[in-house]
Amino acid sequence: MNKEQKSLQERLKLLYSQKEAEKAFVEIEKLILKYKEKITPKSYELSEKDMILITYADQVVRADEEPLATLKLFLDEHIKGVINTVHILPFYPYSSDDGFSVIDYKDVSPRMGSWDLINRLSQDYRLMFDGVINHVSQYSYWFKSFLANDPKYKEYFLDMDPSVDLSKVVRPRTLPLLHEYTDIEGKIHFIWTTFSKDQVDLNYGYYKVLVEVLDALLFYVQMGADIIRLDAIAFLWKEVSTECIHLPKTHEIIQLMREVLHEVSPGLIIITETNVPHDENISYFGNGENEAQMVYNFALPPLLAHSLLKSDTTALTKWAQRLTLPSDKVCFFNFTASHDGCGLRPVSELLTQEEIEDLVQVTCQRGGFVSHRANAHGEKTPYELNASYIDIISDPKEQNHIRAKKMILTQALALAMPGVPGIYFHSLVGSISDKDAVKRTGIYRSINREKLNYEILNEDLNTPGNLRAMIYRSYKKLLSLRKSQRVFNPYAPFEFFQIKKGIFVIKRVSKEALEELLAIYNFTDKRVDFDISKLIRLPAVELISGDDIACEEISIEAFEVMWIKSKKKEKI
Repeated sequence: MNKEQKSLQERLKLLYSQKEAEKAFVEIEKLILKYKEKITPKSYELSEKDMILITYADQVVRADEEPLATLKLFLDEHIKGVINTVHILPFYPYSSDDGFSVIDYKDVSPRMGSWDLINRLSQDYRLMFDGVINHVSQYSYWFKSFLANDPKYKEYFLDMDPSVDLSKVVRPRTLPLLHEYTDIEGKIHFIWTTFSKDQVDLNYGYYKVLVEVLDALLFYVQMGADIIRLDAIAFLWKEVSTECIHLPKTHEIIQLMREVLHEVSPGLIIITETNVPHDENISYFGNGENEAQMVYNFALPPLLAHSLLKSDTTALTKWAQRLTLPSDKVCFFNFTASHDGCGLRPVSELLTQEEIEDLVQVTCQRGGFVSHRANAHGEKTPYELNASYIDIISDPKEQNHIRAKKMILTQALALAMPGVPGIYFHSLVGSISDKDAVKRTGIYRSINREKLNYEILNEDLNTPGNLRAMIYRSYKKLLSLRKSQRVFNPYAPFEFFQIKKGIFVIKRVSKEALEELLAIYNFTDKRVDFDISKLIRLPAVELISGDDIACEEISIEAFEVMWIKSKKKEKI
């Protein structure tokens, strides 16, 4: 027995009884052998060229064409050669939540296309797939079989006695934790549902569930996944009388999954999605060697919004200066918007309640909404802001050129942060809030999930003065610049400064290229002058404008971005 097999055995013994651990080991070893025959291992090291577009499979549509085909056409015309990786949000058959209630892990929704179209995308882009493995749809074969009293699926779900005290369980929603379902014989079952009645939690206390999920994840690698996103992973393991979040066995399972996946495909990247306070979030790096290689930098979006609202980067800088990584093999996934809202839990310990309430009020004033969760006392607490990101950080009544500058300010900052940038499709093309979608669905998150007509979008992106065109052209220029600068390597050294109250500064260094760069951001509506001579050696060049900089004193205009790169010398 080799080292990897011994490690797998030991992990399984921590999760299950001796007998079940032995059975699980045999079944997982069979999976490993099965997929090793089907998968050619890839070798890949992240670099400054890596940027990830977050998009739905049916993000852009046109008549008589499968959405995945339309998506590839749009990507080829607009981002090919600039963005190299695409995160396709769940494209499997689903019943709600725009894909996050999966009916069948191993199929492509016929509304989206086919595995052949996924394969075509993988020929030109690295792909991120979603592992929506905390729960499945109530319409999945697994749950329908459970309600049909098929003995194979009897333990796949958590059938609870409703009298059990579950008050300690951390709730991300205000919906009930248990929902009622009636089986084929008329018996009522109270099933654990962390997120909604249509999203039924899996029981990882039963080893066969772990085996089934590993089979699905390995299948994704076979079908072209270079990165797997573990959705809502913090809630995976359940133990009565605990908070049922971040439990040690959840981390154990992630470590086991990484070992199994890397046994088959060592180059695979695992990213965890945990919308929780920052210190809890970064626990999913593990020791820097054994869990996620990337974690979502969830505190960044609300901190940027707060900084613009207050014209003050103090909280942002204080947080950034605390950023640390457990090893040089992990990094942050820096994003400002996604298919979900702008989470507030990540800044619960970084901003005051008054500051958080200010963000809530401004978002609502600008036509957005706020979603809540239930706290330990059963009270509702703001959980996330629901609006397009541009409507969170700028007033829809402002002139387009001001709104575009504010949007690009936030996006350019995310591009310069240590780690890999995640670019939401709607941010790239300057989408505003889709309020009509909320009226149609009654779901707040629909406000930032609009599906776009291919022809109309193309026209908007090519119309001078259009908000979409302003943002898209500026954004694409920044993306092109970023990929050409080795200082933006995800693992390159970083340092943060706050020169003045409304100014945020990131310093990035490439020791290999003997280069250093200052990324400077003005979060105020006024020009600011300051001395940069102690931050970077001169002479330098401002990359966005191309202007040479020889003077120690610089001026940065309202909501402006400057990327100042020193000219090479022999050694830094």
